[in-house]
Amino acid sequence: MDVNCRIEIETLHPDAEDLAACLRPDNTEEMDTFVDDGRVVTVIERPSPGSLRSTADDYVRNLSIALDVLDN
Repeated sequence: MDVNCRIEIETLHPDAEDLAACLRPDNTEEMDTFVDDGRVVTVIERPSPGSLRSTADDYVRNLSIALDVLDN
């Protein structure tokens, strides 16, 4: 049975382009980060719920660090 799990995370930020640029280097092949109407959108697709959760957790940690850097 093939399973494809997907999550889309949106983040509003006044410097969306800069935030996306901070996040993109850590993307895996299963991730896409882009800016849409002032929002940073990251789409993650993984073959299982567990791997999706792990990748999303890593992304959220990276997002938190990037926000700290940009906002300070």
